[in-house]
Amino acid sequence: MNFDAARLDRFARHIVLPELGGTGQVLLNQAHVLVMGLGGIGSPALQYLAGAGIGTLTLVDDDDVDMSNLQRQTIYTERDVGHGKAVSARRWVANFDKELAVTISDRRITPENAPAILEGVDLVLDGTDNFATRLAVSDACVAAGVPLLAAAVGRFQGQVGAFAGHLEGEACYRCFVGDAFDAEDCDTCAEDGMLGAMAGWAGTFAAMQAIRVLVAPQMGEPLWSKLHLMDGLAPSLRTLTIAKDPACKGCSATRD
Repeated sequence: MNFDAARLDRFARHIVLPELGGTGQVLLNQAHVLVMGLGGIGSPALQYLAGAGIGTLTLVDDDDVDMSNLQRQTIYTERDVGHGKAVSARRWVANFDKELAVTISDRRITPENAPAILEGVDLVLDGTDNFATRLAVSDACVAAGVPLLAAAVGRFQGQVGAFAGHLEGEACYRCFVGDAFDAEDCDTCAEDGMLGAMAGWAGTFAAMQAIRVLVAPQMGEPLWSKLHLMDGLAPSLRTLTIAKDPACKGCSATRD
């Protein structure tokens, strides 16, 4: 694939990186990434995925923009309040880079419709806010053989994990969180609060991990089954390994 002069200029700072280069930039241009959830994590992640030149983006969110979102959901403005996040996000991408292909969905994700939304996707970045959706996405990723980056944030803490449960020996998101909880239950930032910049850290870190996965091994291995824990107050970052659960209902070879 050849870039014209304008595209070469746009991505020049990527292309001069030995760990990325022209080959890596072509891979990013050919990639199809699904961003699930366009809130505090999805917004900054989308900005840097678009900035990286991800050629095809699928954007999924069933919510509308609220005034309280603007403190951390950086792609929206006051003009977007009351409008659908997916539509507003598509408009942001179109204004940012008209060369990127974007499709959207404003349907709530369920185990029934998740597989269709994943068709043709190379990577899913999930920043949704409830376990029911996260598990539906994880199970669909395993079934489709699509890797998953799952990111979460609250107050001053964040986490980003890379999961490839379809691969032998690698954990899926369900291996990490298990089943012994209310699938609809998640802490909410309305109740607990959240530093806007913390959401930005988690989202941009997730975007960087997405780029790493898409061009691997040029920037290093994908780091499957690794969970990065972020503390904004310390500040600090530490990494854990998530073991594959042999009894996992999502990715175990013995699952029904």
